[in-house]
Amino acid sequence: MKHIVKILALVVAITVLWIGLLQTSVISHSYTWLLPIYFVVSLGCYGLLMVGVGLMNFPTCPQEALSPHFY
Repeated sequence: MKHIVKILALVVAITVLWIGLLQTSVISHSYTWLLPIYFVVSLGCYGLLMVGVGLMNFPTCPQEALSPHFY
């Protein structure tokens, strides 16, 4: 449950920041509309990177590979 609260707080913070950028003219209006798309693409790239790192660091057990297992 605590993890959900953290994720929701992050989403709310990003949404407030995005709406604030839409209201002000700090960033060009055409780029501000693309920020959610950039965020989703960045999150996807981060997820793929974490899966790749997890696969590279996957523990191997050579002694288990040699012993026969019958399931």
